[in-house]
Amino acid sequence: MSTAIDDDLWSAVGDPTRRRMLDLLLAAGTGTSTSLSEQLPVSRQAVAKHLAVLERVGLTQATPSGRERVYQVDQAQLARAIAQLTSVGAAWDARLDRIKRLAETVQRNQNDKKN
Repeated sequence: MSTAIDDDLWSAVGDPTRRRMLDLLLAAGTGTSTSLSEQLPVSRQAVAKHLAVLERVGLTQATPSGRERVYQVDQAQLARAIAQLTSVGAAWDARLDRIKRLAETVQRNQNDKKN
């Protein structure tokens, strides 16, 4: 499976506060900057900025509700992010397996020379 890597998406998810927000939104289903700020060690304004980043990369969707915006995780975009991570993980597993085989070959050759 070849999955294009979205650098903006991974830059957004690279921040621990935004990852925690995603966890909270997934657990609760929805949240506002106010409700999230009550669960995080950052201000409501900081949460709103983080949510704007997540919304820009498509990981969250917002619906106006009075003076607030109610956020929820976009499941399709989350699935795309998971597919990307799976693809990257598989590629690294293949690289590491190749390195391991090369190291074993070098070790065998060194042992054969000693004997």
